Amino acid sequence: MKRLSLIAAGGSLALMVAAYGFQHFGGLAPCKMCLWQRWPHAAAIVLGGLMLIFPARVIAWLGALAAATTSAIGFYHSGVEQKWWEGPSSCTGGGLSGLSGNALLDPNAAGKVVMCDDIAWVFLGLSMPTWNGIVSLALALIWVAAARR
Repeated sequence: MKRLSLIAAGGSLALMVAAYGFQHFGGLAPCKMCLWQRWPHAAAIVLGGLMLIFPARVIAWLGALAAATTSAIGFYHSGVEQKWWEGPSSCTGGGLSGLSGNALLDPNAAGKVVMCDDIAWVFLGLSMPTWNGIVSLALALIWVAAARR
């Protein structure tokens, strides 16, 4: 149980490191939904740490829930990027409506608004949120396997 939980938590850690790498070294600023996907990974990492001290099925199930949550957000975000459904108005096509005229004209504001419905990066035909959805679903299954041991 502990080993599988640590593998799953390590997967979340690897995804977080990759996300920060893309952000800080690759210049791909995250949108609001990208940031939403990071929180469940952070929870999974903490839960993995807790498994080192208090190995328990409930912690593994919570890890599965965290990984499944970020997977669901990733797939939802992917659908928003593909225009299959609407995303939050604060970061999709209508997202600029909440900004004042001064904010729109501020030269320092350039690059601050990252739209959730724009595809920033693709590998093998899949965007970053899609990859997060796929990998996080696999991590959720590892957490479930850990919880069932």
